[in-house]
Amino acid sequence: MSAEFVRTALLWSTLINVGLLAFWGLFTLTPHAWVHRLWSRWIRISAEQFDAINFGGLLLYEILIIVFNLVPYIALRIVG
Repeated sequence: MSAEFVRTALLWSTLINVGLLAFWGLFTLTPHAWVHRLWSRWIRISAEQFDAINFGGLLLYEILIIVFNLVPYIALRIVG
């Protein structure tokens, strides 16, 4: 497996994950009452808890994208 293959794989992985993150972010912009009503059918959760969990999930996913996709890609670009 060459360094160029790994760089390409990391680039595509980063782009796909950023696309999913953008979709998730846009999904949170939908009417809040509709989304909360959808999730409150399965679990009992207040609107404030729902917002906190959703925001925490977005931040965690963004950090994981940066740490496991973007930083290794940039490091491989610098080295090779």
